Amino acid sequence: MNLSSLKPAEGSVKKSKRIGRGQGSGKGGTSTRGHKGAKSRSGYSRKIGFEGGQMPLYRRVPKFGFKNINRVEYIAINIDVLNDLAATKNITSFDVETLKQNGLISSKDKVKVLGRGELNVKIDVTVHAISNSARKAIEDKGGVVTLLGSKDNEE
Repeated sequence: MNLSSLKPAEGSVKKSKRIGRGQGSGKGGTSTRGHKGAKSRSGYSRKIGFEGGQMPLYRRVPKFGFKNINRVEYIAINIDVLNDLAATKNITSFDVETLKQNGLISSKDKVKVLGRGELNVKIDVTVHAISNSARKAIEDKGGVVTLLGSKDNEE
């Protein structure tokens, strides 16, 4: 056997339908498009979502609710997570960059620290928002809480 004798398997390769190549081909005349109407014309394209005149799905289904365009979404991180990180990696100061490097958040995420869990070490935290219970837990251990983009810091 050599490369020149290779052939595809029987029936695996079909000839393409040659449309619009004269009456003798059997696919001339209307070129399988039927007679008249928009679909037979060149340049025809159906609207996205068009269902043949039936009321389309996007108009049948009602809209509900309200989407607040000013909503600020935070990534929640509990103090037990910060405590574990402080214990395993000897981190005492947590800011957005530190959390990003440890895979807790991605870039452009806003962070809120929540108060679930125990805090055993003194840590300093610089984040966008913090709950009262988390602030109390951090400050009770002697840590410092700094809020990013807040008017409280401009004293």
